[in-house]
Amino acid sequence: MAITLDTIAELSGGNLSQGADTSVRIGTIGINAQDLPEGGLFAAVPGTRTHGARFARDSSASAILTDAEGEKILNDRHEKRPVIVVDDVRAVLGTVASAVHGHPSRDMTVFGVTGTSGKTTTSYLLEAALLGAGHSVGVIGTNGTRINGETVPTQLTTPEATVLQEVLARMRTKGVTHVVMEVSSHAIALGRIVGTEFDVAGFTNLSQDHLDFHDTMEEYFATKARFFRPGSPIRAKRSVICVDDDFGQKLSRLAGPAAITVSTGPRPASVTVGAPEIGATGTQRFDVAINGLDVTCEIPLPGGFNVANAVLALTMAVTAGEDPKTIAGGLREVVVPGRMQNIDRGQDFLAVVDYAHKPAAVSAVLKTLRSQAEGRVGVVIGAGGDRDSAKRPLMGSAAARAADLVIITDDNPRSEDPAEIRAAVLRGAREAVRERKSVGKKKRVADIREIGSREEAIRAAVDWARTGDAVIIAGKGHETGQLVGDVRHPFDDAECLTRAIDDRLSAETETEEQS
Repeated sequence: MAITLDTIAELSGGNLSQGADTSVRIGTIGINAQDLPEGGLFAAVPGTRTHGARFARDSSASAILTDAEGEKILNDRHEKRPVIVVDDVRAVLGTVASAVHGHPSRDMTVFGVTGTSGKTTTSYLLEAALLGAGHSVGVIGTNGTRINGETVPTQLTTPEATVLQEVLARMRTKGVTHVVMEVSSHAIALGRIVGTEFDVAGFTNLSQDHLDFHDTMEEYFATKARFFRPGSPIRAKRSVICVDDDFGQKLSRLAGPAAITVSTGPRPASVTVGAPEIGATGTQRFDVAINGLDVTCEIPLPGGFNVANAVLALTMAVTAGEDPKTIAGGLREVVVPGRMQNIDRGQDFLAVVDYAHKPAAVSAVLKTLRSQAEGRVGVVIGAGGDRDSAKRPLMGSAAARAADLVIITDDNPRSEDPAEIRAAVLRGAREAVRERKSVGKKKRVADIREIGSREEAIRAAVDWARTGDAVIIAGKGHETGQLVGDVRHPFDDAECLTRAIDDRLSAETETEEQS
């Protein structure tokens, strides 16, 4: 799929250094200098600390793509290889990478799922539905990249543009026909999806998150809206928008009349849902009115928000030309690690692991458990370091308003002091308790505890639970490590919760035998 330098210069609107051999063919592109072989194009981008052009001499790449600042650095170092100079490297990176790899997204049906909560679950639902329809499916998202079932872990929800195009090209080579991709606001803002042609974009919802990256909620929304807004260069061919929240309604108006809307509540929409029947294990069965048909769906996931995720996935697939009943059949087979993951070891209380790490998500999962548990509800919760600090007290408040027990613990503190993060969450929780106490005795008041060790916090929640109660470990979900400073320590909430329950059951058995 190699292309010539003059073609790249034309695509990027850049200037090719005088005297350069324009017939040089480029077969790959990247921003990591040392990873590129001969025949590669090194994209020297400006960084927060230094410019990528300073690393050009470490690369075997045949040519360099950079900006004016990078060109000066290269000239000062007497660079002899061809150089293409553009105004903004990141702005053209996706377009160039797509061309270098032969525009792989054009040869597959590509779905993009964006929103604050539900992107991963919706992606898993879409994957299960499309596999059930007999397609070869690739997935790119929070839980990594899967190519025909082969897992390729990634650290970013949506990889850098150069990596993304390479992954899409690999998927095409392996015969993938349908791609499901989580699209983060970072990916949109940083141009990572430029060069990818999306057939269907789906929107889940919007609530406070990433305000360490976006200055305001308005900016956060505007970034997401670029994926749907008419005239946007990254807009998908077709749009499906959940209008259960106000942001969804606003987005549907911006997207225009061609957008398909879905609703699980009273708001009018193109696709609507009947009241779900909830099984003892959380399984939900519901009817969807779509394209003049009534289609019965069943998902092995609890929570009204998962009904919304499932209907969004169904509608996105149908919008791409799939049969509604076939897609509904595939939804039954979904398994989503760390998303309302039920840990059943034979105990007499409900134990769940979920990735909820935003105030609205915490409220939603606790509301779900409250509706299903016969007894009390307990939650273990924390907040990540080096991330939106404004949401920390809101997390504590959301937990204290909905749970009987709130254990505040460490999440991924990263470079921050864990005690300071916990203190912020505690402030919100305690303020919510004070407000509820002021209302009167009829209001339930949560028991607030602070336990820094995540394992000890999980064990405390298990020890607290009685018959008919529900316990949820929130925040890390599928993650298998805890980031403290620069060190990632092995830690899996599901495994830790499983051990804690097993140890409790063993202790209870031993006590019964002794008595």
